[in-house]
Amino acid sequence: MGHIILYTGKGGVGKTTVSAATALRAAEMGYRTVVLSTDAAHSLADSFDAPLGPEPTQVADNLWAQESDVYFNIKKWWGIVQEWLTALLVWQGMREMEAEEVAVLPGMEELANLLWITRNNESGNFDVVVVDCAPTGQALTLLSFPEAARWWVDKVLPVERRLAKIAGPVVRGLTGMPVPNKAVFDAAEELASRLAELHDLLSDREVSTVRLVVNPEKMVIKEAQRSFTYLNLYGYVTDAVVCNRLLPKAVADSYFARWQTAQRRYRRQIEEAFSPLPVLTAPLLEHEVVGIEGLRDLAQRLFGDDDPTQIYYAAVAQEVRAQDSEYVLSLGMPFVEREEISLAQRGDELSIKVGMYKRQVLLPRALAGRKAVSAKMDGDRLTIAFARTE
Repeated sequence: MGHIILYTGKGGVGKTTVSAATALRAAEMGYRTVVLSTDAAHSLADSFDAPLGPEPTQVADNLWAQESDVYFNIKKWWGIVQEWLTALLVWQGMREMEAEEVAVLPGMEELANLLWITRNNESGNFDVVVVDCAPTGQALTLLSFPEAARWWVDKVLPVERRLAKIAGPVVRGLTGMPVPNKAVFDAAEELASRLAELHDLLSDREVSTVRLVVNPEKMVIKEAQRSFTYLNLYGYVTDAVVCNRLLPKAVADSYFARWQTAQRRYRRQIEEAFSPLPVLTAPLLEHEVVGIEGLRDLAQRLFGDDDPTQIYYAAVAQEVRAQDSEYVLSLGMPFVEREEISLAQRGDELSIKVGMYKRQVLLPRALAGRKAVSAKMDGDRLTIAFARTE
């Protein structure tokens, strides 16, 4: 199994160029590498200055890249379900052409892009998969889908399938409304199962890591801190921070000198805020980072002679341990105060809410049947105590 590296960050910080440069360096070190984008606003082709298609296209020795096509992906991963949605919208009075457009629901393109991660990883064609993710808020929403899909497959889909089997013929006979048939449910179940497999893959800290790309600016750093919190919440390992577009020391103009002073202050803030994660740095280059030579230059500034596929820091995002007469679930939760967190338990599910984000945690076997009795922040970790029962 290869290594998967996901780059995310606020829009405009340089995720695409950093992703492309990482992939190029990995390829030149002998790894069969593919880089893909989950961002609907494609720019990988611009970075490589080469045309790309919806499936991997070779752009250099050992290096492939791909930019998705929404209709290609939807047909590949979601075709049967889309056909049913289109028929349902036409039944409601919408014109067929409009229905086909509307049936591509928001997020479906990016979601289909995520499935290429497992496809490329499992193909045996690549040693390294580099992912240029969408801007952080959208990326975090998409990365929460695979876990939600596992819950949907286990809890919801069996009930919906039974209801459709019992009531479907009656509803269809009385109203003519298209009711999802077995093929639709099978397709939806296969998609959800693939997403559940994707969650297992992305949460495997020996295989997948996330890297945050930042610029030395206050708003960018704050968003990266929130992203780091939520990545820990979802159980994904962040192994490094990339501080991009630092002004070089040679800049002497007074206007840029003030920018330099601010950047030095924010760089110290980044190192303090994300410690113990390593912070990789890249300067604002004197040329546009386009084409193989430009990407090679950026990779050299960013990694030096290092192997970019290494896992720089492997943190345990979630663990369970026995403590005194209780069991304790510990979750990495940096940059969060206790009052920002709300918890709710129902059976073997624990709901954790931080700000606008919510995660349903299916409790591990050691905690099944035990009740959460207290929660506290211990440094940058949330520890939840469960009563031990006989």
